[in-house]
Amino acid sequence: MRAVQASEFGGPEVLAVRELPDPVAGPGEVVIDVAAADVMFLDTRLRSGWGTDFFAIELPYVPGGAVAGVVASVGPDVDPAWVGKRVSTPTAASGIGGGLPIGGYAEKALAKADTLVALPDGLTATQAVALTHDGRTALAVFDRAAVQPGEWVLITAAAGGLGVLLIQLARAAGANVVAAARGAQKLELAERLGATAVVDYSAPDWAEKARAATGGAGAHVVLDGAGGALGEAALTVVADGGRFLGYGAAAGEFAALDREAAAARGVTVYGLFDITGADVDWQALARRAQEEVAAGRLEVVVGQTFPLHEADRAHAAIESRAALGRTLLTV
Repeated sequence: MRAVQASEFGGPEVLAVRELPDPVAGPGEVVIDVAAADVMFLDTRLRSGWGTDFFAIELPYVPGGAVAGVVASVGPDVDPAWVGKRVSTPTAASGIGGGLPIGGYAEKALAKADTLVALPDGLTATQAVALTHDGRTALAVFDRAAVQPGEWVLITAAAGGLGVLLIQLARAAGANVVAAARGAQKLELAERLGATAVVDYSAPDWAEKARAATGGAGAHVVLDGAGGALGEAALTVVADGGRFLGYGAAAGEFAALDREAAAARGVTVYGLFDITGADVDWQALARRAQEEVAAGRLEVVVGQTFPLHEADRAHAAIESRAALGRTLLTV
């Protein structure tokens, strides 16, 4: 099979298509003929050599933690009825709170049978793979945020794969949304999806503008997908007694938050591990996300797709901050 492999850490140019042996399903596993693979910001970071203390990636490796396609074969103890079904899933090596996002940039990929989600009619493979990480995470974040009608919600990294879903979920709940992103194209997307106000966070006074958009009182809820200094600034926009949920690191790192100062204002701060606890039914959230999209109540924004052999261009698009919504590879 053809697969994209990184044989060393470095820039996007280290990604190259090679012929590798077809994977063979072991106990509890399936092999998927891949139609589309998700490309995450984390993929670009790991390819550069970042995070080796947390992600024990061994070179060479095939990047990619999520795929959609058709089940080609099943391993021992797996229901053979899966063969021929359209599915989306994390790869076998991937996992929430652990695992490695590898194995997806390929014509065939291994997955665990218990992570498979059958695609409903009307949902494409590209929509499904775009939801594999973002759909269930967006719902987990949103459920924990407990957004109420009439509340003001600030969303950072609002034009990313998670952000575009959260804008729609907040608006559907009757909230007012301030969307923060970088550049006119991303802000226009946020407005189209229903944001009440938009703020470009490349401006030094963006946090003040975000607070002003709420009428000066601040946001009841901040959903922070940016992290870093942007997330730290976003915390200042939370109204006293509000909620701050930090789940992303689009700026490069998670926000370093002063939780004591937040607590003094009655602000409840949730970090990524508070949101992704062991009690979350990820399969149920994945199915729910797919059903919302298939029913037309939620829009998946796939901003750019690249063929498998142009994985380097996909990584470059993400690193340039030019990408809208999800970035995918098609096979």
